[in-house]
This record gives sequence, structure tokens and C-alpha cells, in this order.
Amino acid sequence: MTSFVPPVRARRRTAFLAVALCAGLTAALTACAGEDPDKGTNGIGRLDAPQIEKRARAAADASGTVRLAGTLVSKGGTYKIDMRLKDKGGAGSVASGNSTFELLRIGDVLYLKADAGFWTHGTTDAGKASDADGAAADKLDDKYVKVPEDDPTYKQLRGFTDKKVLLDGLLTLHGEVAKGDRDKVGGVRTIGIMGGKGEGGALDVSLEGKPYPLRFARGGGGGVITLADWGKDFALEAPAEGDTVDYGQQLPRSTSSS
Repeated sequence: MTSFVPPVRARRRTAFLAVALCAGLTAALTACAGEDPDKGTNGIGRLDAPQIEKRARAAADASGTVRLAGTLVSKGGTYKIDMRLKDKGGAGSVASGNSTFELLRIGDVLYLKADAGFWTHGTTDAGKASDADGAAADKLDDKYVKVPEDDPTYKQLRGFTDKKVLLDGLLTLHGEVAKGDRDKVGGVRTIGIMGGKGEGGALDVSLEGKPYPLRFARGGGGGVITLADWGKDFALEAPAEGDTVDYGQQLPRSTSSS
């Protein structure tokens, strides 16, 4: 029996179609499996973890302003903060327990603003304010109180308004740094880096524009802080004279326990 042999032209056409189909299938598979996850980003996702950490820190140090919001857990308690910071001061609010107060620092001048309940909290051994304490608290209610620089609470309260102090604490990952997952923070694509064994903290760094740190999770359940408004300037203005009270002596112990 004689087998059929297609004409040369037909064999060439068949071979061409086979090659074309294979090429098209290969291109399709490559497009699906090999899509570059860093396309359209600032490219730091291609770097190793220590390089990403270095770039993020450099971007933060070069920025004049930032807004920090979230929760910090320390030996002194749990603090919810919302602070706008710049090199020469900061403004915002801090909440701890049942107390909420506002802080404003311009240079070395620090103001504390709170309601009367804040000033009378824990002022006596019985936990109740005396008549004198109540009267004093009424005068301080919703006023900006200038915190004396030699007051024991000055350094603690100033720390909440100090951009360098807070960023040094938030941008430090402990142990061997490794890359984490890709995510989004506030709609912005990020790449994660983590400290040793996940207990050294975790940082999400922007993949869009400058590689700013956008979220920090402290190790051991120490709280989560978002970092935003990098480079967005804001005014720091001293409060009006009628809204200011010079306490003139050491602040009540209630401020140090808050």
C-alpha cells in the first residue's frame, strides 16, 4: 500500500502554521506567568531587604514633614497618637486610658491642652479632686498650658512631638531583615520587610514614587503606626494669648501617669 505524501507546498504551509501556533502559545504563557510585578513602580521591589530598608530610611530622613497615626504599646501603657511632625516641632493628639490631650511644640516651647477631667484625674490619694484642685482644673480646662522645661513630664511629652525620636524608634528593625509580602497601604502598593523571625518589627515601603515607609508594626504586639503626608508642610503657630496659661510650677502628677 502506498502512503499519501502531501505536496511540498502543503507541507510547508502546515509547518508554518505549526510554528506560528507554537510561538503564539509560548507568548501567551509567558505573558501570564512572567508578568513583571514591579512594572510601573519605583523598582525597590527588586532589591534585597537591607537595601529596601536603607532606601526607606533615606527617604524618611530627607522629608521635612510626616504624619503618624496609630497605637503604641510600651511599659508606660498604650497610647493612641495622631501627630503631624516637622524638624522644629509638631502638633496633634495623644490618648492614654481615659485621658486625651493635645500637644503643640514650637522649638523648645511645649504646650499641653486638655479638659478639666484630665487635670483632676488622680490628684488625691482617694482619687477625687479637692475643691482647690477642681477650681484650678476649671482654669486649665481647654487651655494651652506651657509645660516647664524642668518638669519631669517635659521630656516624655516632648518625645511625642519629636520627629527624629519617633522615626528612629519606628524605622528600626531588629535582627536579620527579610523581604515580606506585597500589599497596599492607603491604596498605594507596598513591599514589606521584616525583622528577625517576625519579632523584630515589620515595615511596609511604598512602591510608588519615593520609597517612603507607610506602615510600621512593632514586634511583640507593640502597636501599628501609619506614616503619611510625607513632605506636606503645615503651619506651627503659637496659641492666642487668651488661650494660654503659664502653670508656673511642676505640673500635677496626673500628667505623668497618663
